Amino acid sequence: MSEPGTKERILDAAERLFAREGFHTTSLRAITSRAGANLAAVNYHFGSKEALLEAVFERRLVPLNRERRERLEQVLEAAREQRRPPLAETALRAFIEPALRFSDSSPGARDFTTLVGRALTETEDTVRDLFIGHMEPVFILLLETLCQALPDRPKNLIFWRLRFALGAMSQAMCPATEKIPAPGIYTACETEEIIAMLIPFVSAGMETP
Repeated sequence: MSEPGTKERILDAAERLFAREGFHTTSLRAITSRAGANLAAVNYHFGSKEALLEAVFERRLVPLNRERRERLEQVLEAAREQRRPPLAETALRAFIEPALRFSDSSPGARDFTTLVGRALTETEDTVRDLFIGHMEPVFILLLETLCQALPDRPKNLIFWRLRFALGAMSQAMCPATEKIPAPGIYTACETEEIIAMLIPFVSAGMETP
């Protein structure tokens, strides 16, 4: 396997440091030092620190959301062909399953998951706005699919239940939750085990009267 080029090394370093130290407290010098590159390389490949952050999100979220969108469209197409509403559980699985499997997809995936956690909790807008910009189209598609699946539920209720479901997904993806003391309980589960527990849990919450 060939060694990663300068651009990939900068992306890897930025992803790790943004996740662990935060976007605003991480300097470009720290990133280039970790990447074994110089500041001119950041300017050449990205142009600015904000553009580098955008590239970090784009590298991970574009393929992930493409898979989610394709799977959701398949859910809708199957419903049209069978002349029935889409299934809420299948729609939730189309969105959640790729995200949980992503966490095991590469050495940097855990760092990116931590960065997403920061994006959702930091008060400063830069990181959060970039993340939401990438997520909004596929989130809206999921929400619309769930509204079709549950036409007798108020849309406002579906929206909030979806937020609760995504909160549960975030907890399932968070490495820190594995360290919560739980005497006598085996907390280190494989991804497929977590998926098998999580999908029925959030589906039941979504579908409850």
